[in-house]
Amino acid sequence: MAETFRHRIANDADIPALREVMRLAIEQLQHQFLSPVQVAASHKVMGLDSQLVRDGTYFVVEAGGRIAGCGGWSFRATLFGGDDSIVAREPARLDPLRDAAKIRAMYTDPAFVRRGVGALILDLCEAAARQAGFARVELMGTAAGVPLYRSCGYSPLGPLDQVAVGEVLVPLQRMIKSLV
Repeated sequence: MAETFRHRIANDADIPALREVMRLAIEQLQHQFLSPVQVAASHKVMGLDSQLVRDGTYFVVEAGGRIAGCGGWSFRATLFGGDDSIVAREPARLDPLRDAAKIRAMYTDPAFVRRGVGALILDLCEAAARQAGFARVELMGTAAGVPLYRSCGYSPLGPLDQVAVGEVLVPLQRMIKSLV
């Protein structure tokens, strides 16, 4: 029997639970791709940008009363990074005729991996960005996320990026997809 997922737009009351899903995802899903020091450093690069919640562009996917995953899209220039990250954020609005919308802060609770949660969130984000007039979307993928993004039609945009957290380098891959 197929699992039933419901989705909705996140609200401020969700933020503590979303941060916990993100913590679990970073700590339990990145270790297959990164060293323990890189996983620890990832917390300073990744996370929730609460601007997405305020903008109404952040989705929550639920199953059985639990958050199975979350992720959003943005009409702002910031490509990645959360409220507590070392990454500078740029709140400027994008031009849908010229710029690519940003897919942001995609996380799946480790208890729900490989069940279609990530693909569902991508579909929701892409549809919303398309409806807002964007013809392309881009994202900064973690090592754990890149296989999903590739399978959903995203292509690398340039070489692998390395974000420095002190002496530790965290690998990330900028990726793009056409929505037309």
